[in-house]
Amino acid sequence: MDLGVMIEGQEGLTWDRWRRIMRATEDLGFESLWRSDHFFSLSGPRDRQALETFLSFVLVATETSRIRFGPLVASSTFRHPSLVARMSAQIDALSGGRFILGMGAGWNVPEHEAFGLPFPPIKERMDRLEESIQVVRALWSDGPANFEGRHYTLKDALCEPKPTQRPLPIVVGGSGERRTLKLVAQYAQEWNGVGLTVEAYQAKRAVLEQHCADVGRDPRTIRHSQMTGFIIGKTEADQRAHLARVAETLPALSRNDPAEVIRGVKARGWLVGTPGEVVEEIGRRQEAGLSRLMLQHQAQEDFATLELIAREVMPQVR
Repeated sequence: MDLGVMIEGQEGLTWDRWRRIMRATEDLGFESLWRSDHFFSLSGPRDRQALETFLSFVLVATETSRIRFGPLVASSTFRHPSLVARMSAQIDALSGGRFILGMGAGWNVPEHEAFGLPFPPIKERMDRLEESIQVVRALWSDGPANFEGRHYTLKDALCEPKPTQRPLPIVVGGSGERRTLKLVAQYAQEWNGVGLTVEAYQAKRAVLEQHCADVGRDPRTIRHSQMTGFIIGKTEADQRAHLARVAETLPALSRNDPAEVIRGVKARGWLVGTPGEVVEEIGRRQEAGLSRLMLQHQAQEDFATLELIAREVMPQVR
């Protein structure tokens, strides 16, 4: 099982802190580094610092040498897919082929209202996501790209330089059975199921496999990953202390009894417990078919917890 670090970049992330997180992720042996794509905080004051997603990846490309990285996921409502294709290709080339493009349909209404971005109904957003994936794939292919869709067009468009990876992996996040999982079967190299228990993941996996059968694709060619929150500590007191640090970013977690909160997040699919208990749960997820977990590191300054995972969890799940 590959373990990655996932950062909510809109929750007060600064350039200095991002650099320290990048170095820690690489130095501690994590496989990958991910971050969200939002314009302002989703859980606190809107004036929290929020680094632009693709700009932040230029630093990862140039200041690390090993880890893979990408957005989880980039909203198709925020940027024209031609721009996404060009930025992704050049970041991939700059990093020597370590970039992974996560793509999603967009969901947070207040961001769109604040920045004057159109927020069409869900069907149109999913249609735009599908066309966006087709556009970036066309631009990454050899020769001039042409595409005629309902929402986007390309006319002899060139994207140079090309990505180092051929193909540059696309991750589609979400678990909607009718559209999202169908898009995974048609286009993606990786499916990221968010907030699913093992049992829920297995049910969604069966739906994905049926979509693969419908389009004639071998489901084994799709990697399965999961973004997941976590609360970890050697003792119950340590776990409550970690929860308190996480709650500084997510204040809603401080409104009830800590034991009740911990039970609640565990029921929602978070990894919870001692290092040994977390190792056991990761083993269950690996046995179910997951091969990469993106750990939502909400307490961004808590490097000791990352060190704990690197020291007592990571060696047991490789």
